[in-house]
Amino acid sequence: MGKLLGAFYLSLAAGIWGGMYVVSKYVLDFVPPLTLVVLRFIIAATVLGLIFYYKKDRRVEKEDLKLVAWLGFIGYTVSIGAQFAGTWLSSAHMGAVITSASPAFIVLFGALLLKERITLPKILSLLVASVGVAVVIGVGSHGMEGGSLIGNLFLVLAAISWALYSVMGKIATKKYSSLAVTFYASLFGLIFTLPLAAWELTRLPADPLANVWVWSGILYLGVVSTAGAFYFWNKGFELMDASSAAVFFFVQPVLGSLLGWLILNEHLETNFFIGGAMILLGVAIASFSPESTKRETETC
Repeated sequence: MGKLLGAFYLSLAAGIWGGMYVVSKYVLDFVPPLTLVVLRFIIAATVLGLIFYYKKDRRVEKEDLKLVAWLGFIGYTVSIGAQFAGTWLSSAHMGAVITSASPAFIVLFGALLLKERITLPKILSLLVASVGVAVVIGVGSHGMEGGSLIGNLFLVLAAISWALYSVMGKIATKKYSSLAVTFYASLFGLIFTLPLAAWELTRLPADPLANVWVWSGILYLGVVSTAGAFYFWNKGFELMDASSAAVFFFVQPVLGSLLGWLILNEHLETNFFIGGAMILLGVAIASFSPESTKRETETC
């Protein structure tokens, strides 16, 4: 049951992030990347802090502050900052392509830091889902053009740092709740990013109140895409192996395309259905492999 719940949380987080690229791309026309990151953190930390206080959750002990500080720096300041900077300098399409490399790095960091075994079902699920992502987003199509080298390098950094954050977050949730880990990490992320945003504002203009869509987008990014989705992602990793949970990252382009179809009336090509089926097959392999089922039974 815990594994199925973990799959639900991870799918929910991936679904939220799947629809985030369009929102962030629009808001970035009015607010530069690091400033947008800070605004996200202020909103997210406030929401998570209120819930944390209301639930009277366990505080992170002094000796573990270093771990959650690293989580804030790697997962919030570096990863989100690099993702926004990369999307801003490159394109939303390239952002979806390059950051989809994160699961491969999650499997690697899971083996190095958590001593998880890299089994055949895990490799197979990763390969099947990776090919599915390539089919969905159309690697090699005209949509790949126009990405700058520096923007793409930022996106690679975002993929690697997100993988490290995900695995380190699983280490932290062995001792503390996902709510506490997400809240403290957001606070440290805010602290580390503030000086960078202040420097950025001396060089780039910002108008977060330009119109109702801009500040509504900022609220969405802070409350839903940061406070909500980060909590769901950490909770999912708490309930599943890192290498199995990694595959759910690939759900982003599928749900993002579905949202575009439902909300924006975008047309879905045949490649979406073929690639989407492959991604879901990869997720199924990771979720219901004999090894995973056996491990879940042993921990119940």
